[in-house]
Amino acid sequence: MNESFDLLTPARCCLMVIDPQERLMVAIHKAERVVRNTRLLIHCARAVGMAIVATTQYRKGLGPFVPELAELLQGEPCADKTEFNAMANPAVQQMLTRLPPAVDTFILAGAETHICIYQTAMGIRQAGLTPWIVADAISSRHERNAELALDRMRSLGMAVGPTEMAVYELLYRAGTPAFKAMLPHLK
Repeated sequence: MNESFDLLTPARCCLMVIDPQERLMVAIHKAERVVRNTRLLIHCARAVGMAIVATTQYRKGLGPFVPELAELLQGEPCADKTEFNAMANPAVQQMLTRLPPAVDTFILAGAETHICIYQTAMGIRQAGLTPWIVADAISSRHERNAELALDRMRSLGMAVGPTEMAVYELLYRAGTPAFKAMLPHLK
């Protein structure tokens, strides 16, 4: 596990988008915020050349990604799962073997905070890797469940921060091609 407390760097990170699906997101507290911030993270990952992986939870029942994210995630590795801990899914494990060997940090966005985000973060830690939870790009059906899950993850020493913190850490400096590519999305 990365215990050095370094800033996020694209070469060492992977954005993991967990289950922002149509039938689930209609019930999620502040779903619009989750979708908006997940979009920003996807744009940032692309601008800095960072790996992206995605999951759906029982797609047959919960449907495809919400339209606002479906287009952006098209072509990215995606696994359908029934496990709440994405790391326990064989298709996810296979996707992760294709990541660059330097990747040791997973930036998490999606739903639900107290179920799939929490259990996946635990699975990431158990694999000796680092979860970085984007607090305003995740949520649950009930706000209190999301709050309690965030408290639990913080108490376990997991990194938790807002979307803009993650984005600006990944961009590192102004004036670069990646920064300029992100400007329209940062307004």
